Amino acid sequence: MELIKQIKQAENQAKEIIEQAKASAIKQAEALKLDGQEKLAQAQEQRKKAISEAEAKAEKAGLGEAEKLKEQSKKQREKLEAGARGKMGKAVEKVMAYLKSL
Repeated sequence: MELIKQIKQAENQAKEIIEQAKASAIKQAEALKLDGQEKLAQAQEQRKKAISEAEAKAEKAGLGEAEKLKEQSKKQREKLEAGARGKMGKAVEKVMAYLKSL
């Protein structure tokens, strides 16, 4: 009788240990899940920050390139205008000479 009592007690203890192990495993799984969610949120935040920084850098580079191109076109326009002014004077002289010869 005592042996049966000890066996039942051992079975109850085993059940209790199993229940505690299940509860512990569930707690650990929840903790890992929360940790994973936190890491995912951090990774998403870092990704957003990296994208924002890249966009700002690209915008700055684009604006710099646009200014550079504006300056180049201004210089080319001034050069063309200067060349045209020089040729215009000679053309006017030729027209005047032709008109005088008539």
